[in-house]
Amino acid sequence: MKGRVALAAAAIGAALLLAGCAGSGSGASPSSAPAKTSAPPTPQTLTVFAATSLTATFNTLGKAFEDANPGVTVQYSYNGTSTLVTQLSQGAPADILASADEKNMQNAVSQNLISGTPVDFATNVLEIAVAPGNPKNITGWADLAKPGLKVDVCADGVPCGNATEAVEKATGTTLKPISQEQNVGDVLAKVESGDADAGVVYVTDVKGAGSKVTGVDFPEAQQAINTYPIAATASSKNAALAKKFIAYVTGSAGQKLLKDAGFGAPPK
Repeated sequence: MKGRVALAAAAIGAALLLAGCAGSGSGASPSSAPAKTSAPPTPQTLTVFAATSLTATFNTLGKAFEDANPGVTVQYSYNGTSTLVTQLSQGAPADILASADEKNMQNAVSQNLISGTPVDFATNVLEIAVAPGNPKNITGWADLAKPGLKVDVCADGVPCGNATEAVEKATGTTLKPISQEQNVGDVLAKVESGDADAGVVYVTDVKGAGSKVTGVDFPEAQQAINTYPIAATASSKNAALAKKFIAYVTGSAGQKLLKDAGFGAPPK
């Protein structure tokens, strides 16, 4: 009896030893193989020239685009569109131009600065920005021509300046501004600082300023609705990425961000 028990124990030990030797061989089990890792995405930088009125919206949109495209960095240059077109004509590097009006975009097209056909992606209308609470009691466009009122506007050639001039012509009103700015952000800053009693800006600028200003709507603004086109530049070295960004701006995600900021839908 004792002999049989000893023989069985020896057999079990031998089996365990063989199993251990098989496990320690050169063939590793599938679970112990190192996991394959994919290479990190190649870093890419997309340079966007955009109208000042797009600043807050495009900053948010650009971050969302970066999150959706790992390895991509979007950098912006904001200014009046007329200034941006001048910079492009002088060789400034950019992949995309987002204009606050069609006139300046067509100027860029005529100089062969644009690749392909520009795509409309938003609209915007003017609004009067005044100090919080409207202490000067400005009720509409005609009030801007009152003597002694310090009014600031955009310069001729700048999209907001062109729109202001269109309203002046449509209403037969002539404004006498304290200055004419090269972008709408500078007009808004004059109102916020108190250097101007009123400034002609866009509805999106008033909304973006929050409690810093009060907005005064005026029906004559419908005489000068600005359409915003976007296009890749002819000098872009990132044509495929530029096309992807334009698709994002004109797609559902980009359009929602623009609508939330107060922009109107592009014309159909």
